[in-house]
This record gives sequence, structure tokens and C-alpha cells, in this order.
Amino acid sequence: MGAPLVLVTSIPRMIDTTLPGQKANATVDQRFGALITEAGGIPVASDAWGAPDALIDRVDALVINGGTDVDPSRYGAERGPSTDAPDLRRDRFEFGLVDAAIRRGIPMLGVCRGMQLLNVALGGTLTQSLSTAVDHYVAEPNDRPVHPVQLEAGSAMARAFAPGLVDVNSIHHQAIDLLGEGLLVVGWAPDGTIEAMEDAAGRILGVQWHPEFLSGRHAERQVGLFRTLLSRCDAGTVA
Repeated sequence: MGAPLVLVTSIPRMIDTTLPGQKANATVDQRFGALITEAGGIPVASDAWGAPDALIDRVDALVINGGTDVDPSRYGAERGPSTDAPDLRRDRFEFGLVDAAIRRGIPMLGVCRGMQLLNVALGGTLTQSLSTAVDHYVAEPNDRPVHPVQLEAGSAMARAFAPGLVDVNSIHHQAIDLLGEGLLVVGWAPDGTIEAMEDAAGRILGVQWHPEFLSGRHAERQVGLFRTLLSRCDAGTVA
């Protein structure tokens, strides 16, 4: 059998191209492709025009990308002053992907916004504006760690980053509040902010940091996260 096919969702952006004016694009950091390939998978990307069920029928794993905040109405809250205006089409698409993946048993990894979306999809809630001793929104430099994450011993996440401590970047102003059904907290920042989660089978994984941005030896450690994701695939072989 071939290598697992891994779908990565994209971030809608208005960007400069070779044509006059900005154009609507959907972007995926190329480092996702490198990490997935090094872990033994084949990366593919889709924007929010895709049909969730049809896409999930064709892939072996799913990565929900970062980006703007999840619509607070999804977890029964009013939008706070620091929360982004919702991207309703992207939310609808990614919640549809998660629902289809759960029904088919497809393993998933959520990155930053993606982890928050997975939590909300499973009935959890979010803190819309963090206020802690640790600065969690450090946009520059985004390729270097700004704090450690302690991982729960024996968890799939700890095995991915043995010996269970990982240094990470941090570019978020929201975080998990109430945990979604069936999820376990397996990673914490020094201030107690939830930084990693998984389900009991290790088929649903979430990290609050951005593995695709880290560089050097810190980037090399992130391959273990994607190997763990691919190891949960029922189809394909993982290097």
C-alpha cells in the first residue's frame, strides 16, 4: 500500500501576485509539506470550497491549520472585542471535515486555531482573550521557542517528543477553556495554559504552537508529531 495521504487545510488571504491589485488566495506554509513528507506521508491542500465528506473519503489523515479565531457562536458565546470577525465559510468547511473524519475514524491534528476548532467541535469552549504571566502572542521571532511545554508522561504527545518536554513558539491570544468530550489535556505552558491535547486513542491530536514555523533543531523535533499522526492511519505505510 502507498504512503498515507494527508490533507492540510489552507488559510484564506488577500495577497499580492504578479497581477495588479491583491488577489484572493488560499495558502499553506510549505513546511507542512516538508514535515508530512519526512514523516512518511503525502501532503495535499484544500481551500474551503472543497466538499468535506468527499475529501475525507479520499484521505488518510487531516491537519487543521492555524489562522483567524473560531466563531464564538459555535460555543455559545458572544464575540469579544479582541476576537476576529468570523470566517463563516472556513468555519463551516473545517467543522464539516472534523465531523466527517470522526465518523470515519480518520486521525486528525489541529494546529493553533486548529486545536481550538477541534475542541469546540467536540463540545468544548474557548477563552477569547488570555491574560497570564506568559506572553502567548509573540509574532517575532516566530521560528524560535519562547516557552517550554510539559507533556503528560505516557501520552502519545510525550512519546512524540520524548522525553516529554518541548520548547515551542507561541502566536495565539485565545486558548481552551472547557475541554471537549473525550479529550485529554496532555501539555501545559508554565502558566497552566493548555498547549496540547489528545483523545484516549491518540487519533485526535492538538497543539497550540506552530510546528511549521520552528527552525533548526526545534524544527527537527516536530517531525515526531507528524509521525505520531501518521502512525494512527489505517491505510498506507509510514517510514
